[in-house]
Amino acid sequence: MQMAPANDTGFPVGCYLNRLTLTDFRSHASLRLEVSESAVVLVGPNGAGKTNILEAISLLTPGRGMRGARANEITRIGGAGGWAAAAYVTGPLGETQVGVGVDPGQLSHSRQVRVDGEVARGQASLAERFSALWLTPQMDGLFSGAAEERRRYLDRIVAASDPAHIGRVSSYRNAMRQRLSLLKSGTGDVTWLDALEAEMAGRAVAVAAARIETAALLDAAAAEGVTAFPRASVMVEGLIEGWLNEVPALEAEDRMREVLAEERRHDAEMGMTTSGPHRTDMAIFDRSRNMPAAVGSTGEQKALLVSLTFASARMIERTTGCAPALLLDEIAAHFDPNRRHALFDEALGLGGQLWVTGADKLQLSALDGRADWLCIGSDAPEQ
Repeated sequence: MQMAPANDTGFPVGCYLNRLTLTDFRSHASLRLEVSESAVVLVGPNGAGKTNILEAISLLTPGRGMRGARANEITRIGGAGGWAAAAYVTGPLGETQVGVGVDPGQLSHSRQVRVDGEVARGQASLAERFSALWLTPQMDGLFSGAAEERRRYLDRIVAASDPAHIGRVSSYRNAMRQRLSLLKSGTGDVTWLDALEAEMAGRAVAVAAARIETAALLDAAAAEGVTAFPRASVMVEGLIEGWLNEVPALEAEDRMREVLAEERRHDAEMGMTTSGPHRTDMAIFDRSRNMPAAVGSTGEQKALLVSLTFASARMIERTTGCAPALLLDEIAAHFDPNRRHALFDEALGLGGQLWVTGADKLQLSALDGRADWLCIGSDAPEQ
């Protein structure tokens, strides 16, 4: 794959950042990085805080980032009680300054988003300005783990192309929580339940439709394959997704309202909402062998995960015109030299900025002369 054309800054056409500032973020009391290349290598001993830097970048996108941490789990031990991560980024809307964090003494620990110094209304504003994908050792169980992780993965891909998806998912979950609270109280007003279920049905169908469309585009991108890596295949599996393959959206909404009404007693007894897009799964296969990804060996799953992530990056670039930044945490140790070279060649050609961590410079030698190399050293362990 050829490198994407460069703009007048020297970067490929894609998402990148050239300055990152951290304050009381995990092991970093204060850190400022400035980079000038389309690829950045963070090298240093285990526990130096390399992964923390990637996590900070991932938090400049919607959600809880690559570790899934709550806001109050990120604050540096011994710090002032809050934390911040800010960067100058270039993305779909051009160059801007974005930041996330929690102010010291803030009791709610709710994450605050800022854009160009002003408080933003929600995380959709991040998706409009910056996009990033990541590969971490914690993702090794994506194929065989709980469906929730695969839904989150898919929703991140959807939101990168359609930031409004974040609001639809949030609205659905808020209505779901209110409905369940009424059902569990045993004093739920029927009119109010009807209204909540109508809102849930509308949001549910919109969420499912966006996931179906994105999964189809992702499957097409995955079919192209990645050099030296297996090809993935994906599809969405769920109740509403099945309906949308058979009937129009309005009829699917009607069906969803009927199901929610029928399951009120059951949901109240179980203390959970039985049906809806919060139970959707993304089925992933090894296309070349026509077998579920979950049954492959550890090495096969790792290779397929690389292929799926790179396909996701290609799909996002095609739908938004801006390739996401790619964050690869300790990726080199899992592959032989030939696959490492193929991996980095492919990653550099995707078009977005590449960030790579590692403790062994030799394993990252394929990036010699093609990246900013930053030595990260600290006597503080990663949290």
